[in-house]
Amino acid sequence: MIDVVVSGVLFDMDGTLVDSTAIVEGAWGRFGADHDLDPHTILGFSHGRQTIDTIRHFLPDLEPDEQRRVALELVNDEVENTEGIIEVPGAGAFVRRLLAAGVPVALVTSAPRELAVNRMRAADVPVPDAVVAADDVEHGKPHPDGYLRGAALLGVAAEDCLAFEDAPAGLEAALASGATTVAVGPLAPADLPADLVRITGYDGVTVTAEGDGFRIRG
Repeated sequence: MIDVVVSGVLFDMDGTLVDSTAIVEGAWGRFGADHDLDPHTILGFSHGRQTIDTIRHFLPDLEPDEQRRVALELVNDEVENTEGIIEVPGAGAFVRRLLAAGVPVALVTSAPRELAVNRMRAADVPVPDAVVAADDVEHGKPHPDGYLRGAALLGVAAEDCLAFEDAPAGLEAALASGATTVAVGPLAPADLPADLVRITGYDGVTVTAEGDGFRIRG
């Protein structure tokens, strides 16, 4: 159960607020077929990571310019494709509750900004003013740069934030930032801290002002 008083909230996007499974699996499936790679192996690595990091991992012998070209091609294919994108249960309403209560909220995603905004809008989840996208950090997840930057944009310490994440790389990043972390959905590995709260959606998660912060419970 979540029961914590925080100064801000940090969200991952894919798998945490937005379910884009069909699009992501399709894109990496085509990539795997083109390069004779097992798509399940690719997906096991790619969740939560920037596209370029996945390309570098699976095609290490390509020249850097070619790696970037392949990554850009993959991203461009996904930017306009919003068919079938839906919210994680209760995500849109929960973000609206946070914003209405005055909670500082940031999106911290491994996706490029345009792709992230398109998917959030397609799922009818509000896009917060503070967004940390792939091109805003030097080191992608599992490095904590994104979460540290997101907290800084909100003007609060990461240790005073609650982070919602779904994928192993993202959970590692959030935990390393010092944020109290909640695992969303089924991707979290079993070897994470035993006290890590896990949820399947946001229905019933409440927010109330408390002192100088906000109590989030559910």
